[in-house]
Amino acid sequence: MDGALTLSRDMALVLLLTGFVVGMLLFERVRIDVTAVLVLVILGLTELVPVEHLFDGFSGQAVISIIAVMIMGAGLDRTGLLGRAAGWILRVSGDSERRVIAALCLLSGLVSSVMQNAAVVALFLPVAARLAARTGIPLARLLLPMACCVILGGTITMVGSSQLILLNDLIQTANRNLPAGVGTLPVLPMFSVAPVGLAALALGVLYFVSVGQRWLPAHEDKPGATPARTESYFAAAYGIEGEVYELVVTAESPLVGMRVGEAEALPQAPIVLALKTQEESRLAPPADELLWVGSVLGVLGRREEVQRFAEAQSLRVLPRLRHFEELFNPARAGIAEAVVPPTSRFVGKRLGDLKLRKSLGISVLAIHRGEEVIREEVRETVLRPGDLMVLHSRWRDLAQAAQSRDLVLVTDIPKEEPRPHKVPHALFFFALALALALSGDVKLPVALLAGAVGMLLSGVLTMDEAYAAISWKTVFLLAGLVPLGFAMDSTGAAAWLAQTVLGALGSVPVWVLQVAVALLTALLSVGITYLGAAVVMVPIAINMAVAVGGNPTAFALIAALSASANLISASNPILALVTGPGGYGPRELWRVGALLAMSYLGLVVLLVNLLW
Repeated sequence: MDGALTLSRDMALVLLLTGFVVGMLLFERVRIDVTAVLVLVILGLTELVPVEHLFDGFSGQAVISIIAVMIMGAGLDRTGLLGRAAGWILRVSGDSERRVIAALCLLSGLVSSVMQNAAVVALFLPVAARLAARTGIPLARLLLPMACCVILGGTITMVGSSQLILLNDLIQTANRNLPAGVGTLPVLPMFSVAPVGLAALALGVLYFVSVGQRWLPAHEDKPGATPARTESYFAAAYGIEGEVYELVVTAESPLVGMRVGEAEALPQAPIVLALKTQEESRLAPPADELLWVGSVLGVLGRREEVQRFAEAQSLRVLPRLRHFEELFNPARAGIAEAVVPPTSRFVGKRLGDLKLRKSLGISVLAIHRGEEVIREEVRETVLRPGDLMVLHSRWRDLAQAAQSRDLVLVTDIPKEEPRPHKVPHALFFFALALALALSGDVKLPVALLAGAVGMLLSGVLTMDEAYAAISWKTVFLLAGLVPLGFAMDSTGAAAWLAQTVLGALGSVPVWVLQVAVALLTALLSVGITYLGAAVVMVPIAINMAVAVGGNPTAFALIAALSASANLISASNPILALVTGPGGYGPRELWRVGALLAMSYLGLVVLLVNLLW
């Protein structure tokens, strides 16, 4: 900068507007996306941003990139590819808490490098719940490590977190306003931050399997708090407890030649939910289906009760789900409630005569009638209007049954069936997007959009599903805040702030300034979210670097990466997603995350200086 800058009217207006944004994001009197649009309007009315640049955010690379990433993430989810994660983690980790935490953190962190962090946490919540149920590890000891590693894994690529997607737009804005003689800042390729992000993820995994593990809460899970973990609710309401186990019929078993209905009628028999005979596996096997040597039963019950029944009937208990893992995938099947309406053709008929398993693919686990819960002799029960039935089935079969108006579903079930046959298509177009991005010949948003369009054309997703996958709140937040960053640069407000900070600090080494940028950005991210912190701090960091002769790209990266350091507060929307299900309080978040956050900031400053 040539000479001292004087605070002008436009600078003052931008700083006041920035303070207003900080206050609105901090106290959330109105939604943050509404605040972003309000900022857009104020910038236009005050002419702080020329109208030709006012709406750059909506057409900027950041918004297009984030839309494409959301669509591709939904495509990978719809194929059921990510739903197999729990089975993989159980196979590689067994029942060891350290190995389960390490595998869960590593897998979710790597996935977050190419998907939006909030979507990854939502996808892995039921995975963590299943791991907790199968291993006995309290859910509270899994969710916080997973969420923190998702945040850290989002720094592996330039599309893993919103602030890194936004960084290139902020750099391009800064290039328009750099002083004469200062070289243009390069746009960062997709994997330019990979060394820092991979090291950060490794730091998170090592932290939670070592010192961080001792600070994880050991309290029991909150009943009914976990999404997709319906078993806790049905256990409390109907006494339906336990897990799903696989029992193999041996040659010595008295069940050989017996029908499924007869096997279920045996004393202390668990509930039969699935059957595999030869190469065919199905849920809700008909009561008249015969059992043979080698048949595999998928049963629901407590571990000790299932074990006793298996010993009494000479059945072999498999250590984990091998045959029915995909059938019992929470995205495809589960437990739900349905009411029998007065107009139903089921009224007045014995449940066993309806043969719901054979005709509809539905198993009835219990019937709630007034104050009475019927679990024994369910097949002999004559249905009445208003009976509330507890059912297990594929979601698709339940939805079809509800269309007949003989049942009215009470539980909100997934309406769409996964498309596992589209896994090759989803993987191909996802890999294509990455290859185009890495080639350097195609701009990042174009490469990502090519992958998203490929998934649409190949039927991985429908267009309506793609629209539903986009978080328009995030889109408007990004588009509204980008012009604020432009105003910070174009009016000189960022340069004036950088000059003021440098004057207060005096003559200090460059690395001290970088540490100050990292700490201030991390502090702001606690109050005004990572996006707000990046928008405010990246322009200031670039101007500080220009003033002291440092590397502007390194300063900008430190600011953007440090925006991910909020690992201590539920003000981070990623941590907010697990705070309820995990039952975490502010003290627990601080105790677990403070050391990791400080270690992460130190790692960022060190590696950015080594690499840039």
